[in-house]
Amino acid sequence: MANLARFSKRALVSARAIARHRVPPPPQPPLAAVERAFSTESAKSITPSADRVKWDYRGQRKIIPLGQWLPKVAVDAYVAPNVVLAGQVTVWDGASVWPGCVLRGDLNKISVGFCSNVQERSVLHAAWSSPTGLPADTSIDRYVTIGAYSLLRSCTVEPECIIGQHSILMEGSLMETQSILEAGSVVPPGRRIPSGELWAGNPARFVRTLTHEEILEIPKLAIAINDLSRDHFSEFLPYSTVYLEVEKFKKSLGISV
Repeated sequence: MANLARFSKRALVSARAIARHRVPPPPQPPLAAVERAFSTESAKSITPSADRVKWDYRGQRKIIPLGQWLPKVAVDAYVAPNVVLAGQVTVWDGASVWPGCVLRGDLNKISVGFCSNVQERSVLHAAWSSPTGLPADTSIDRYVTIGAYSLLRSCTVEPECIIGQHSILMEGSLMETQSILEAGSVVPPGRRIPSGELWAGNPARFVRTLTHEEILEIPKLAIAINDLSRDHFSEFLPYSTVYLEVEKFKKSLGISV
């Protein structure tokens, strides 16, 4: 025990001598102070400019001109704020293009006729030429309803037709007037859907002839969607923060916002 005590006392003296000759490390700033300094510098680096509110809050462009081609939209047509219209695109009177759609007329013309509607996330494109020899532009005539998530490429849709959602119309395909394509159908290149018929499937095949009542309902559906688009048209914000001025003007007239 005496030997152990002498060894412990000798180790303690050696440790104290080493501690007296060691250079102390530099003092470290508290962690909270470092975090406050970092957050202050970050805030300074992302401070928006004074005129930030004057700019459009959206990051994408709705109208994209390509060369000499500029998309044309009728005054009373509704095109949602996050739609992309590029190149040779024409949206006629009373037509509506709903959120998330892309109409890309970089290779050929795309036309959406009177009182027709292209619903959410649909894509319309046109090729340079059609393998069938038919016109390669994408032509949507009047009173046509195109369901959501559909893809139309270099096809022709005559007046008063319904295209179900998630459908695909390939190059040179043709839907004649007063015809219906069921949801999830695929129309191969050059396929023709005759007037007054219901087609469905992949590839699309004849199902049955439409009744007179069903044919009458086709333009009524397009008109109903057109009426619905009027409500959206009166509320959506085409340019920057102009809606703030509209709300201020309504309040000055005593109109509830």
